[in-house]
Amino acid sequence: MSNRPFFAARLETAFDRRMEKAFRRAGWRASVIGYTGYGTTEHIRVLARVLLTPGGRPTPRPQRDEAWRERRGWRNGWVVSCVHRPARVTVGSVTVHVMTDRGGYIDVSVMDHGLKPGWHQITIDTQDERPAKARVLVLPDDVPFGLISDIDDTIIASYLPRPMVAAWNNLVLTEAARQSVPGMARLYREVLHRHPGTPVFYVSTGPWNTFPFLDRFALRHGFPSGPMLLSDWGPTNTGWFRSGPEHKLRALRSLARDFPRTQWLLVGDDGQHDPAIYAHFAAEFPDRVRAIAIRELNPVQQVLAHGTWRGLPEGTAPRRDGASTPEVRGPDGDELRSQLLPILDAWAAEN
Repeated sequence: MSNRPFFAARLETAFDRRMEKAFRRAGWRASVIGYTGYGTTEHIRVLARVLLTPGGRPTPRPQRDEAWRERRGWRNGWVVSCVHRPARVTVGSVTVHVMTDRGGYIDVSVMDHGLKPGWHQITIDTQDERPAKARVLVLPDDVPFGLISDIDDTIIASYLPRPMVAAWNNLVLTEAARQSVPGMARLYREVLHRHPGTPVFYVSTGPWNTFPFLDRFALRHGFPSGPMLLSDWGPTNTGWFRSGPEHKLRALRSLARDFPRTQWLLVGDDGQHDPAIYAHFAAEFPDRVRAIAIRELNPVQQVLAHGTWRGLPEGTAPRRDGASTPEVRGPDGDELRSQLLPILDAWAAEN
């Protein structure tokens, strides 16, 4: 059996390399886009991407970074990746040399960095440019509780995966034109108020290109700041498209591995596969899921989400310990909050 990537992935890599070469001749230069990383006092996961940006008259690094983050609409969907290019990551007192993957992404764990719990800035640089900054969240090794949230139809009103509506939402509209799901920001803030130090992770099948838009949206609507684990659309090493459910389940497993003492509140919606994904994760890690909260879409929203007025078949996976994971459902954050907070308060009282 061949170990070569799927031929569509090889075609994409060849195309990206030709594009990179052409734009470099036109004076474009490599620029590092730092995403929000996370980790513990022992290790940190650094997430970033190296892209080409227009050259010409020099512009100070902070101004270029800010201009990229403030891009709107279709500009977020069109990028030129730097394929298999060297970069350097500095976290605290440790510097590591890495190579971007075929999409220009950097995803590396840095060990023994020496940073204390809290928010920090790290630096990432290439041979072309001065270092760029990225935020990382360092958590205590024994953080007891965390929140994992879906994005589309959970915190932000969306009509994915209908192709034309999705394209309009992601490539044309700005975050000022998108609506927050009622009550969800209040729910998250109340959870953090009652359980100080709770980290929030956002897991979505949306593309990394939308990271600046989603980051601005969360800030505008009062959602807690936290790392976002998005995905790379397009061909994979094994097929034409990545699997959304597999991406989410893989992200959940990574968080379970990185924070072995943490129990999670999982928040999603029933417009896609969140109930089945969360049930599978709870069955696989029965002692790691404190509760599940599912926002219920109405029939019209169900049609817009996946084409039928009924919810998708959820599927269940029995837990190994025979117990059941507490689960609440409601149409918005306020309804979920009234059911969920007593469950979390009872758990906190026991611990």
